[in-house]
Amino acid sequence: MRKDRMFWSTAALSMVFLIHFGFTISTVGTQGVDVCATCHVNATCEEKADGHKVCNCMYGFVGNGRTHCQDKDECQIGANKICGNHTACHNTYGSFYCTCLTGYHPSNNMATFIPNDGTFCDDVDECLVQGICGEGAQCSNIQGSFNCRCQVGYQLENGQEPFRPSQDKSYCTAVDCGPPQSAAHTVRLSFTGTSYLSQAVFGCSEGFRWKSGNTTAVCGAERVWEGPSLVCEEIKCGDPPVFPQATHQWNGSTAVGSRVEYFCNEGLWPMGGEHMSVCGGHGSWTNVTLQCKEVDCGEPPSFPHAAMLWNQSSRVGAQVHYQCNVGFYNAGKGNVSLCTTDGYWDPVDILCQEVDCGEPPSFSHAAMLWNQSSRVGAQVHYQCHVGFYNAGKGNVSLCTTDGSWDPVDILCQEVDCGEPPSFPHAAMFWNQSSRVVAQVHYQCNDGFYNAGKGNVSLCTTDGYWDPVDILCQALCGPAPWLPHAVVEWQNGTVAVHRCQDGYRSRTGSNISLCGPAQTWHAATLVCREVKPPISKAEVFNESCLRWKAEMNGGHHEHYTVQFVGSRAYQKAFQDKQMLVFKSGANRPELCMNLLPGTNYSINITAQTANFSLTISANTSIQAPPVPHVTFRDVEGSCPTLGLHRTIHPQDAISIYQVFVLLLEGKVVFDCSSPHTPHFYGCQEPCQEYVAAEVQLAGTGRKLFFTVGDHQWYGGYYNAPLENGKDYYIILRAVSQWAGVRKQYCVIWAKVKGASYIIESVTLLTGGSIGLVAFIVLMGYSYTWYCKKQ
Repeated sequence: MRKDRMFWSTAALSMVFLIHFGFTISTVGTQGVDVCATCHVNATCEEKADGHKVCNCMYGFVGNGRTHCQDKDECQIGANKICGNHTACHNTYGSFYCTCLTGYHPSNNMATFIPNDGTFCDDVDECLVQGICGEGAQCSNIQGSFNCRCQVGYQLENGQEPFRPSQDKSYCTAVDCGPPQSAAHTVRLSFTGTSYLSQAVFGCSEGFRWKSGNTTAVCGAERVWEGPSLVCEEIKCGDPPVFPQATHQWNGSTAVGSRVEYFCNEGLWPMGGEHMSVCGGHGSWTNVTLQCKEVDCGEPPSFPHAAMLWNQSSRVGAQVHYQCNVGFYNAGKGNVSLCTTDGYWDPVDILCQEVDCGEPPSFSHAAMLWNQSSRVGAQVHYQCHVGFYNAGKGNVSLCTTDGSWDPVDILCQEVDCGEPPSFPHAAMFWNQSSRVVAQVHYQCNDGFYNAGKGNVSLCTTDGYWDPVDILCQALCGPAPWLPHAVVEWQNGTVAVHRCQDGYRSRTGSNISLCGPAQTWHAATLVCREVKPPISKAEVFNESCLRWKAEMNGGHHEHYTVQFVGSRAYQKAFQDKQMLVFKSGANRPELCMNLLPGTNYSINITAQTANFSLTISANTSIQAPPVPHVTFRDVEGSCPTLGLHRTIHPQDAISIYQVFVLLLEGKVVFDCSSPHTPHFYGCQEPCQEYVAAEVQLAGTGRKLFFTVGDHQWYGGYYNAPLENGKDYYIILRAVSQWAGVRKQYCVIWAKVKGASYIIESVTLLTGGSIGLVAFIVLMGYSYTWYCKKQ
């Protein structure tokens, strides 16, 4: 509707325009001007009835006919109005043409047409094209198009109905139900395929019969077999028949093909007839004709040298036991015979042979007393050799009925008198032999005499040393006792003393003598404790060493001091030094050039005493080196500060901390305090916080830091500074190791906040620039809008 109004408005305006120009042309014509010569190239000159000439634009053009004739777009009023239904309009210079939409064709059978010749667009019946929907599909024509649907027996793949193969990539496939499934207890008898309306016929399995239902299955349009509804029931024969003289073996099944086997009862044997019954297809057991008769095995057989134990029964299952006579044994493998169901005694493997125990066993160090008989009841006696005794509990063995000699508990062990007894103050002369007739001689020690009547003892056959009458009495008695000394040797008249371990002789004689009056002249030996040459070593003033020295008889000692230093935070570092000197002081002292922040292992060796002592020491760290910082007064909320530093071995255990202090009220900062407040942990207003923490390991010689850049450094937030407020930026360097902390602080910069006037000017300037930009933007937008209109 809106397009129609625009069309008529345009047409009315054109008419007024043409009327005005026609009037003008007529007026000019009356003045003698050649109107036709002024006509536009796309216009024609027309002479009116009154003689006036007028320039008119040709068909397909619009204008005043003289100065301009522009192409008219006939298609703008709509294809349906100018070309007809189901059409598309195409404008050309000075004209236009029409075409039919897809699914329609022109009545003049031309690709293009002009509607004034009566041509119109009619629907195309696509279903006339052979196979347009594909195999198994049915085509239905609709206005401007067509639809496809699968025929019965086919199913759509890749889409939904209705469909168009060229557009939807869908197609129909023949229904395939797959192999039909057999119902319970059924078998497939015939099968025509798996396509639509194919059939499969089923029957009952062997041992089953029809009960109800249809036997045929049909492949349906939904790819599913319909049926069968066949129900088969199992054929049952019931319990098998029972016979009084027979038992049966049966698994309890009464289905077709089940078997029952019959056996004659114990004591009966089968005379003939069928002993098997089978469940038939009609639900009954086949006949059994088994005949049973009682079994009689008669008298059992006898065997040489064997007695028969029998209860005179010869029925099936009766037993007879055989036992070899005394002095014989069964060399076979059995002694029992059974009366079997076939009427015979079961063969028995019995062979009674005379028992022969053979030669009796011999034992070490024992003689055997034997009469050479090895029959049952024969005896053999054993006796230990001279110098041996029986440690067991018996010495007689009997030949038993099982053909072996009775075990005898005899164990002949050599007589061992053990170590001979010792007597006080007597020496023993012995060759270490403790066998029978071995001898030991005794002799009183020097300073003692034998007050008894003998000094020799013999090892007897009963395992004891013969008693000896010896009694050694002292001349001077025991050697005298000396403090911290032991008797190294004595003979009753002379005693030699020595100092105990850990003590040494300082003065005096070490010999005690037994005098004529049978009293000791004691030694004058004095023993004093031996102390370590080096003890109580310690490090003082961090670089000096001292210890307690013991000369133990000397006046001077040669010392060697070695120390090795390492640092846990500096793996490649190692400090090795060695000093050699001589000293006779009781507390030697030595000062060394030890490096700071180092773990030392110090070894002190006394060369003369061949004694070493090792101790450990730690030197404290130094304060970190001061970087080159120039104090600055800066303005702004994000000032950038810089410093120059020196690479130092303690960088691995050193950090820089940047503190921000608000200059309001009373400001107190303690450089030695370990407190490191976070920005988010302090209360408003935040007077003091750490903005950054930097590890010096791997940091270069130059360091630049921007205060308030919203970043995190070492777990601390570098918060922006508030405008209008003053701050101190303090740099703290910290070195910490082994519980020792060294630090120093420098004021890095003072930050002055921007004033209100500066902020106002900045805001005003920014607002002016924004206003000018807004005016320029609105002017550009208005110009663009006018051009589009």
